[in-house]
Amino acid sequence: MHRNDAERLADLEARLEQDDPRFTHALRAGRPARPREYRRTGLWYGLAVGAAVLIAGVVVPDGLLIATGLVLMGIAAQLLDPRQAPPRRRGNRSAGP
Repeated sequence: MHRNDAERLADLEARLEQDDPRFTHALRAGRPARPREYRRTGLWYGLAVGAAVLIAGVVVPDGLLIATGLVLMGIAAQLLDPRQAPPRRRGNRSAGP
């Protein structure tokens, strides 16, 4: 490998380590983990909380709880949509390769 290629790989490794340390540690250990973009456990919890609030709003006839449950479920469902690109994180990254 040329020196320039080795520098690029080292730079890429450093960026990946900074962006998702859990993923890079798992790769080093030989037990791959899902990258951050594909970890959506929190969204499933949001969907469950939205459903619970919606059900509570129906049981206790309260329009505000129903509306809150619908909004939470709508947000979680939108974020769980597989056709949508995963949300990007904001950060201070240098532009260009």
